Amino acid sequence: MNKIIISALALVMASSVPVFAQTYRSEAREYRQEQRIHRALRQGELTPREAQRLIQQQRKIDRAQALAGRDGYVTRQERRKIERMQDRASRNIYRKSHNGRGYY
Repeated sequence: MNKIIISALALVMASSVPVFAQTYRSEAREYRQEQRIHRALRQGELTPREAQRLIQQQRKIDRAQALAGRDGYVTRQERRKIERMQDRASRNIYRKSHNGRGYY
């Protein structure tokens, strides 16, 4: 009985690993982008409204990642879509934090 439970548990763990491996890079990048937003807000480079919009954009990326991984596999097209969303978000973070409108 224990062998069946252990093998079933190992099978479940092994089947979930590819999803984590495929989205790890995008999640790590998203974490760094969130840190950039919070750092720019603390330093006064972003207004609260700019920061809120950037955070909303990050939430949209979160939803896209959740939908992509829902079936257990992230396709190449889904991965490209998420990367494009992250590229756009990164540009927006840079532009908003360097536009001269700060909150001092």
